[in-house]
Amino acid sequence: MAEGGGERVALALHETDDGLASLTNWFSFTWRPLGREPRLLTALARDLHQRTHRVTLSPLPDEDGSASTVEDAFLDAGWLVLREPCDENHVLPVAGRSYADYWATRPGKMRTTLKRKAKKVEVEILTHFDEASWQDYQAIYAESWKPEEERADILETFARAEGKAGRIRIGIARADGVPVAAQFWTVEGGTAYIHKLAHTEAAKPLSAGTTLSAALFEHVIDTDGVELVDFGTGGDAYKRDWMEVNRPRYRLTCFDWRKPHAWPALAKAMVRRLAPHKRPS
Repeated sequence: MAEGGGERVALALHETDDGLASLTNWFSFTWRPLGREPRLLTALARDLHQRTHRVTLSPLPDEDGSASTVEDAFLDAGWLVLREPCDENHVLPVAGRSYADYWATRPGKMRTTLKRKAKKVEVEILTHFDEASWQDYQAIYAESWKPEEERADILETFARAEGKAGRIRIGIARADGVPVAAQFWTVEGGTAYIHKLAHTEAAKPLSAGTTLSAALFEHVIDTDGVELVDFGTGGDAYKRDWMEVNRPRYRLTCFDWRKPHAWPALAKAMVRRLAPHKRPS
């Protein structure tokens, strides 16, 4: 952390086998500095020369200028900085629309699917943490196509905290009383964040996930009045059906080129950049 002139800036970092890196976990949407004062950011970057040979920062947004501001600070502090896209973030700016207005702009195939199959499942949306519903979510996730959670304990602790704060939105879809799809969202600061969604493979023909997503979109737009819906990171094709804007996320790899420890990784990074890219066949 650096402070001065009534301002404070902090970088949340952790040690790795090859320098320092952003303090994130599997569920992080973004990483950015706490505070944006350029002079203090540059002072922090300069101080890091004494601590490591490499700093890796991701996933940084740049729609608010975070990636560019951090990049400039490390360059001004004498680091060699490689910037590259590392992920993408699909979002929906609500722009004052009602859910009905939004839904009318969705792809025809998706609207037809909901019209034909919505009555085949019952949907429940909870705005508090519920033990039974969380067990339903875990059971559905275990039977879904999703890989095993890397840190399910972190996710549950987060869900409990968000439930206590009144920010959680848990959706459960049931067919003949049996839970077949579940989603975990939160709402904060005018934004709805989509954290997790899953459905059982056996229930795929019911399109329960589409029905549940539509119900949650309607809830956060018409009831919560959010201004933005954030689908997190990942380039999954289905996200484009629900969202309207795709924002890049960046990785900044900062090398202290004066230190021999940085040379092997720096050389590999430069070779990757210079290597010819194959055209898609």
